[in-house]
Amino acid sequence: MSQAVMILAHRDFEQIYELSLKLKRRFSVYIHFDKKMALTSDEKSRLEFEGIKYISEVDVKWGGWSIVEATIRLIRFALKDESIKFFHLISGQDWPIKSIDEIYRYFEYNNDKIFLDVQSVKNIKKSGEPIEWWLKYYYNYDKINRRSFSGKIFHRLNISVQTILGINKFKKLSTKVDFYTGSQWFDVPREVLVYALDYLEKNDELYRLFKTSFCSDEFWLNTIVMNNTVFKERVTGNNHRFMKWIHKNGSYPAILDEDDYLDLKNSDAFFARKFTKEYSNQLIIKLDEALKKD
Repeated sequence: MSQAVMILAHRDFEQIYELSLKLKRRFSVYIHFDKKMALTSDEKSRLEFEGIKYISEVDVKWGGWSIVEATIRLIRFALKDESIKFFHLISGQDWPIKSIDEIYRYFEYNNDKIFLDVQSVKNIKKSGEPIEWWLKYYYNYDKINRRSFSGKIFHRLNISVQTILGINKFKKLSTKVDFYTGSQWFDVPREVLVYALDYLEKNDELYRLFKTSFCSDEFWLNTIVMNNTVFKERVTGNNHRFMKWIHKNGSYPAILDEDDYLDLKNSDAFFARKFTKEYSNQLIIKLDEALKKD
């Protein structure tokens, strides 16, 4: 069974290149490079020589629809190869923490399952606010930097004003679905992605709701899959990703380093993030050496 790993990349070409070389031994590799990453002609030649397919079409902004747009374009790009039956989405800051053969075999034997992290949006809060608000109200973080100080102030004011005005996209757009959230990273059969893209294209009001929401990457696929009664029964609820939701090495979630080695080795995850050359190089070396001995 042919499988593909799709990578959303926004920084550090060399790390992404090394990751791709590791994966391509068993997987087809497809990458979307954030348009802010201007690839050199040499970098493009290296990718093409190794048969690593890539596009660079969207200027991705955190929290904006552009993340989903880049994901959808990457999915469409990978779906062109009809021989690929199973698809994985990771970030350019991921690293495999099991052997490539073990990862491949696991999904070959479980290719009818949908590995997606899902939970209902009801009664869930993040950063002190109900995440239903992220869908209910209007945002445009493709034009406003949500992570800047002014962006954080705008976010609070925007929610307060829309609450006072009684804004409710759920009623205006008549989207008759139950909404789900979870990690954007997934491992799914081909039919799921084909269905999801077709569903979004045919349901314009749901598309418009997601396009004007905050962090739609954590809602769109989870919602579409869980509103399909057949797919819903096949969802495992575990996407086998390791992350530490703490502030570490200047990042939240944590940038992992050598101190996290035992946690990774004892995990049932297949991929972990975040990795950077600055902090994670020794961890990568240690993981790769351990996998050679297994």
